[in-house]
Amino acid sequence: MYTSLNSPSQLTNWKSNGGDPCTESWKGITCEGSAVVSIQISGLGLDGTMGYLLANLMSLRTLDLSDNHLRDSFPYQLPPNLTSLNLAKNNLSGNIPYSMSSMVSLSYLNISRNSLAQSIGDVFVNLSLLATMDLSFNSFSGDLPSSFNSLSNLSTLNVQNNQLTGSLNVLTGLPLTTLNVANNNFSGWIPQELSSIPNFIYNGNSFDNGPSPPPPPYTPPPPGKSHRNRTHPGSGAPVTPSSDGQPSQSDKGISVGAIVGVALGSVVLVLIALVALVFCIKKHKSKEIGPLSTRGSRPADTDDIDRDMQESRVKNMSAVTDLKPPPAEILVVERLQGNSGSIKRMKSPITATSYSVASLQTATNSFSQDFLIGEGSLGRVYRGEFPNGKMMAVKKIDNAALSLQEEDNFLEAVSNMSHLRHPNIVSLVGYCVEHGQRLLVYEYIANGSVHDILHFADDGSKTLSWNARVRVALGTARALEYLHEVCLPSVVHRNLKSANILLDEELNPHLSDCGLAALTPNTERQVSTQMVGSFGYSAPEFALSGIYTVKSDVYSFGVVMLELLTGRKPLDSSRVRSEQSLVRWATPQLHDIDALAKMVDPTLNGMYPAKSLSRFADIIALCVQVSFFFLIIRLNMHQALAFMIFLRIPEWLSNKYKPF
Repeated sequence: MYTSLNSPSQLTNWKSNGGDPCTESWKGITCEGSAVVSIQISGLGLDGTMGYLLANLMSLRTLDLSDNHLRDSFPYQLPPNLTSLNLAKNNLSGNIPYSMSSMVSLSYLNISRNSLAQSIGDVFVNLSLLATMDLSFNSFSGDLPSSFNSLSNLSTLNVQNNQLTGSLNVLTGLPLTTLNVANNNFSGWIPQELSSIPNFIYNGNSFDNGPSPPPPPYTPPPPGKSHRNRTHPGSGAPVTPSSDGQPSQSDKGISVGAIVGVALGSVVLVLIALVALVFCIKKHKSKEIGPLSTRGSRPADTDDIDRDMQESRVKNMSAVTDLKPPPAEILVVERLQGNSGSIKRMKSPITATSYSVASLQTATNSFSQDFLIGEGSLGRVYRGEFPNGKMMAVKKIDNAALSLQEEDNFLEAVSNMSHLRHPNIVSLVGYCVEHGQRLLVYEYIANGSVHDILHFADDGSKTLSWNARVRVALGTARALEYLHEVCLPSVVHRNLKSANILLDEELNPHLSDCGLAALTPNTERQVSTQMVGSFGYSAPEFALSGIYTVKSDVYSFGVVMLELLTGRKPLDSSRVRSEQSLVRWATPQLHDIDALAKMVDPTLNGMYPAKSLSRFADIIALCVQVSFFFLIIRLNMHQALAFMIFLRIPEWLSNKYKPF
């Protein structure tokens, strides 16, 4: 935390390494014995970010960083046992992290006066002890989450000055004494139950003439909680009785004929939508997918596999309705274009260091072949040795590979990548835009990639142990969850494979090339490098429609897990035809215990727990769904990680093990 706050002098006695906050009187720290139970450093003008790995502060109950200049998004994880969290009056952006849902002891939450956006997030179902919550003066939008009705001890709620919509029904039944919903976009009737709240402020909304009217005579209360609004869905108007005092016919329910009519109409609409969608996909495929499948750059064996997989995908086109629009990051050019066609200023500053071409030439010995450590679809990667003794990885982008030629587009991508901060993601340290050159400077991860260790390790002692493989899977899952669930907008990796998972000295995984999807290569270059290099990892819906979503990343993650389990490459033309495609060969055997044991990487020599192997395979089966019927229920990354935790995979890591 101290380092992320730029080591400020205001935090007297704090140290970035070593020291004891409990015996050395670190400013703002309160301890009980040797445990840190409170950090209160508000109003000190602190700049920077909150830091990560805060979940390790297991004894912390009070965290107050309010009234500072903290920026960027919430940390990926927060101290789990907090009772009080105050981050008000900062410059935090993004939205509320999922880790909030596990903070069951929280009683006070204040994140007001920041720049938080999107929906509030349905993370409150377990926070029954929460008594005070202040979300005011942000940019939250959407309806109030349904989990608010679980806040059985909530007495004070402030959500004023946001962009919230919908009704206040979810708040009825809560023991509120103070409620401020002013200056939002709420609509409908104000529930009568809320009118008894002593301090209720609701001006600046679009409510319908104050509190809702009483229920019609002879109308029984609706099932469930008696405080629900009695309105026709979507109308915002109360149901009125007929002239004889009885409920009108419209209140008695929908007739059988009407139900049948609605059902038939829905079926017709769905069929029309499916026909239109199939037509569009065929048209899109003829323009983009056709050239990919007819190019002769792949070996004949690979072409045969590709043709077989394409035939199996076409048979299940009806489930393509689950596909989402292209991810937000590939629309960056359209967002930047002004009305006159000019480029607008970037939304957020670049936090990475700007390097000169000369300094990077010196660090890489003029991009010498001896310093070359890899090559990707966008260019080559070199080892850089800098005067301060640090070693970096320098990616020299081939301008011919870029479809976005404008400098501002490259800088926008750099800005987005510079804000990605996670322990399992390779950090962007710097960049260079000079003399027509575009280069990216990353932290150097010295132990190579998972792909190299699994498939090209000459030294038999470098075989990854089972625990190390699980550690790789967990770290990669956490990195993807951060990209998909924490980043705003979500970042789709698009090129997840074992070659892009780098390992440090302790075998912690670091996902590389995050955010590079914004620099999409030209079509020909993409076919000859990126697509061929990633073939075997790509989700079936991408090959069919060209649409890539967060769930496509999950498919690729499942392939990587399968690679870790078997030690095999996703595609291997040296094997017999039935075993060349790893997914097609392995998927039918994942639930067969005997077959599963025979699939395990033989270099493990049977050194793995049978139960953990079965659980590992269960997660793979949930992630790698080839059939479009199952594509509908493919996990997102948050669910995949939740399954890994639910299946108690971290237990496998609790035992001490050697890195190799």
